[in-house]
Amino acid sequence: MKRRTLLARNEGDELDLTAMINMMVILVCFLLTSAVFSRITVLELNMPPAAQASSSSAPQPKKEFLLEVILRKDAIEINDRNGSFFERINNTSGSYDIKSLAQNLHQLKARFPEKRDASILLEDDTPYDLLVQVMDALREERSGAMGSAELFPDISIGDAPAGKKIK
Repeated sequence: MKRRTLLARNEGDELDLTAMINMMVILVCFLLTSAVFSRITVLELNMPPAAQASSSSAPQPKKEFLLEVILRKDAIEINDRNGSFFERINNTSGSYDIKSLAQNLHQLKARFPEKRDASILLEDDTPYDLLVQVMDALREERSGAMGSAELFPDISIGDAPAGKKIK
């Protein structure tokens, strides 16, 4: 008799996991459906090559074209790191002219067809959306029905130098 009451007592102490299993099934379905709708976009960035030390007796190599796009609060500047200045695109009515930037980049690509890398230099407080727009303009040219053409897909990012007054 004592054994019966002991067995009956043990059967009543089991955990009922039905509610927890039902919740897990619902969570798995929710995670699977939300994973389908979220998309992660990753832009690969390459670091610029380190400056090579040159000796004074070695002949000076021809300076390579190093494209820099500097994002300032009032303009976008397109420069060669070796000192050449190409274009300054001033803000018009508080917004950046990405179309003019794309046209200038297309002209530069025509002049330097083998060039693939470029640097974007940002001032502090540059909006992230502007950075993405400039990166898209640097990577490829979208020309409507003609499709797209690759411009400068290897992009690196850095801090902008102190602003100079360029006319």
